[in-house]
Amino acid sequence: MRPANPRACPRRVANTTFRILPLGDSALTIEFGNTIDPGINSRVLACAKAIIGQHWHGIHDVVPTYRSVTVHFDPLQWDSAALAKTLQSLPQPQPGPTEPNSTLHKIPVLYGGEWGPDLEEIARFAGLRADEVIALHTSIPYRVYMLGFSSGFPYLGLLPERLAMPRRATPRTKVPAGSVGIADYQTGIYPTATSGGWRLIGRTPIAVYRKAKTDPFLLKPGDMVRFKPIGQDEFDRLCRQHEHEDH
Repeated sequence: MRPANPRACPRRVANTTFRILPLGDSALTIEFGNTIDPGINSRVLACAKAIIGQHWHGIHDVVPTYRSVTVHFDPLQWDSAALAKTLQSLPQPQPGPTEPNSTLHKIPVLYGGEWGPDLEEIARFAGLRADEVIALHTSIPYRVYMLGFSSGFPYLGLLPERLAMPRRATPRTKVPAGSVGIADYQTGIYPTATSGGWRLIGRTPIAVYRKAKTDPFLLKPGDMVRFKPIGQDEFDRLCRQHEHEDH
């Protein structure tokens, strides 16, 4: 579809359930709310799936987040105002209590020590012993709200309030792959070695980013994660097992 005026910018388009905002001249953001909420996130994922399912030419990417979907488009093929109107008219799928094809992942973690150098600090922050922090962190399943910031980094939530410690004031220059961290009400897993400011409480031997695979991301938005504490021997065994599988 070729617009008469490809540079036209839409006004904010809103209805009772979402609003559409321009993001530069080649993207639109559909906002469903302003809080971290599983119901809002379910609507985000259902909307993203519906847009992807249209197979529209000139749509470069559809990116779901906690509370919004950003649609990146070719401004030479789409008029932004026309696209906003088209998105506005799409039937909004009604998400169910669980995501279709959602998977529960049980992720083993070696907590504390060199693997989780911030565990003791979080324990002091929470007024708990280190083992109580581990018990609390592993006590509930977490929703994968989105992937972002580095390849396949899963933003998981919501963390028990007592463990909701802010990020480090000074990020580390290098965080090892597999590190499990805490930042405010979120917990997450570093898929690759990178810089980062999350509080590190442990490390998993499970690769959540598999570069050589056709589908490199183990975790998907809408999946659930349950952490399981393991000891050093089990950690080493799983590391060897996954190294063997990779080769």
